[in-house]
Amino acid sequence: MPKASIIAAFYNRIDYLKLVLAGFERQTEKDFELIIADDGSTREAVIEIEKLSSSHSFPIVHLRHEDKGFRKNKILNKAISSANSDYLIFIDADCIPHSKFVEEHITNSVPGCCLTGRRVNLSKKITSIITPEKIKNGFLEKKMILLIKDGLFGKSYYVEKGFYFKSSFLRKIFNKKNRGMLGCNFSLNKIDMLAINGFDERYEAPSIGEDSDVQYRLELNGVNIISVNHIAVQYHLYHELQERPQKNLDLFKKVKEKKLAFTNFGIEKK
Repeated sequence: MPKASIIAAFYNRIDYLKLVLAGFERQTEKDFELIIADDGSTREAVIEIEKLSSSHSFPIVHLRHEDKGFRKNKILNKAISSANSDYLIFIDADCIPHSKFVEEHITNSVPGCCLTGRRVNLSKKITSIITPEKIKNGFLEKKMILLIKDGLFGKSYYVEKGFYFKSSFLRKIFNKKNRGMLGCNFSLNKIDMLAINGFDERYEAPSIGEDSDVQYRLELNGVNIISVNHIAVQYHLYHELQERPQKNLDLFKKVKEKKLAFTNFGIEKK
């Protein structure tokens, strides 16, 4: 059994997936599997993933369902059920992990707790110059000055989240504040996700359903959210911002009114 199952939400962007996989090649902790949770990508993308699966040092599992619109939570639930590890790490397949990403999620794991990290949001300019070869050579970690300049004078933002702290003192100082869970950077024991029946599949648009809703129901069930800011670091590749649709906000409001940790619209259908 691997120490962790990485569940990567994916849709069509093979160019970004190649960069993310290059990031996982650099991990200091090697004992993990990567599950690509594919929300209905094209046949061309599927063929490319098949090629990629045999060219990496870690096991890659590709799970896909038919494209019927945004059904990210449904394919994530399928990935949870398929995971071979008791510990789950969730990412989006447009987020490149720092070389210590997997190690830090595993070593900082606590029973009954959910870890959540942060990410640097890279500009279109910086994203355009990144290649798998550069990632494998540690480009993002070695070029923090470039990222800082682009944060000050360009369009990258939250660049400060890219500072990785080894110091336990600094880690404590910068993680005193409670932080909301990010759907692209969190981890927990599989049993805790099963206890709330995974993701609520009624969310059929981006945002809220893959993080805010999950955090709310985990906390109702007694799971503590722990910040690993400056510890579990990611670099988010550029794309246009997505709005929070009103229907997701309305659904989340109903969830909070009922105050139920277990969703009847998750892994198991009631």
